Amino acid sequence: MTVVEEAHADHGATFGERGGARVVADYGRPERTARAVRNGVGAIEMGYGVLTVTGTDRVAFVDNAVSNRVPDADGRGCYALLLDPQGRIETDLYVYNAGERLLLFVAPERAAPVAEDWSAKTFIQDVEITVCTTEFGVFGVHGPRATEKVASVLHGATAPEGRLTFVRGELGDAGVTVVRGDGLAGEEGYEVICAAADAPDVFDTLLTRGINAPPFGHRTWDALTLEAGTPLFESELRGTVPNVLGLRNALDFEKGCYVGQEVVSRVANRGRPSRRLVGLQCERVPDLGATVRDDDATVGVVTRAVESPTREEPLALALVEFECDAEELSVEIDGEKRAASAEALPFVEGSDRSARLPAYG
Repeated sequence: MTVVEEAHADHGATFGERGGARVVADYGRPERTARAVRNGVGAIEMGYGVLTVTGTDRVAFVDNAVSNRVPDADGRGCYALLLDPQGRIETDLYVYNAGERLLLFVAPERAAPVAEDWSAKTFIQDVEITVCTTEFGVFGVHGPRATEKVASVLHGATAPEGRLTFVRGELGDAGVTVVRGDGLAGEEGYEVICAAADAPDVFDTLLTRGINAPPFGHRTWDALTLEAGTPLFESELRGTVPNVLGLRNALDFEKGCYVGQEVVSRVANRGRPSRRLVGLQCERVPDLGATVRDDDATVGVVTRAVESPTREEPLALALVEFECDAEELSVEIDGEKRAASAEALPFVEGSDRSARLPAYG
């Protein structure tokens, strides 16, 4: 859900829907904007669902539910998953320890279900879960000049250096929290969090003060993250066992039990999952769900595809059988087999590497 819709409209935005939330699709010429981000810096409203978890048992409660270890120190965060009993991803989320509360970012349509499910499981624990999506503005700043951009407008703190660590400071008259991102676009990245009432001024500061940063929408975000080899919740993660995606950054194999852990550990001990994520260079942009073949055998499906703004050619991500010959694949487009060559991810090397790049073995 956008909290600065009027500002987006003033910049010529067209809107769409992601996970039940209204977001900016683009501002016109998304390919050109993607190249601007790759060469400099740009800003996007992220459109997360937001939860807060308070109470003296907050860290232990969330840690028992998610696949990664929740940090117990203020100023640190982690990327984690909620799994079903079969080990399939129900939700991915960022968890930040903000002192007396945990701040959680999830896909917008997952905020209310997670809060409802967790609230029913608190029992005697001192925990309160609240959906507060409309109370915050969250803006991403991405590109090889992102650190320079943040430094040019942030006062009272310096840009955080470690991934998923954060600092508190001011942008203009607004108090903000600035998180160092985990490279999902393949570039240096930060997320700037503020109160919803301050969001219009914060967004304007990010665009126009210090180093200029053009706004970009989720169509550009999809292209940048695909070029970076980053699996996303809606297209690759939902319903998939994390081992299939090589999501080592979301898993702590030494922590206590959580739902789905046995499946994840069993697959890890076996050495390889049944499927894997691959990058494909295609003759044309295939449709979502297009069949991937190894000779005449069906071996997988396309999960996402774009005309790459950086490479100016069709690229795709696909989930395929682990043992298939990835050198001899084809993709079905308009009922015809079209040659597709597998490529190592990322497709594009930028100023940072996505923490979600597949890591198998």
